[in-house]
Amino acid sequence: MVVPGAMQALLGLGKTIEGGSVPKQLLDLVYLRASQINGCGVCVDMHARDLKKNGESDERLWSVAAWREAPYFTGEERAALALAEAVTRLSDRPEAVSDEVWEAAADHFDEVQLGTLLMGIATVNLWNRLNASTRQVAGAWTG
Repeated sequence: MVVPGAMQALLGLGKTIEGGSVPKQLLDLVYLRASQINGCGVCVDMHARDLKKNGESDERLWSVAAWREAPYFTGEERAALALAEAVTRLSDRPEAVSDEVWEAAADHFDEVQLGTLLMGIATVNLWNRLNASTRQVAGAWTG
């Protein structure tokens, strides 16, 4: 990061989000899906590794990109993944986040959790754009 204070601010925001009441495993699923959509190899690699390290099954990891067709996800996870897709693909439809997607998320998450999810989705989209734009290499951070 070449902008003074930027990395510290982003890491601080990340700590705030992860300190909320949305489970880290669910946040990582959402981060993985948004990163897949955005083609951010660094974040796909990182969040898949985090999920696997924290006990996520191979079947669920392999199925995140096709979560609608896979039987492995709970209603709560499906609502969060749908919200992540809508927020990540804002310009794909006239109504960025449909009432249907929002209401499904609101059925599973309280107001603070919804705010936490939105902040997390927005933040992973920022990281995706930074990494993809500067051609960061997946896995390079693990060495």
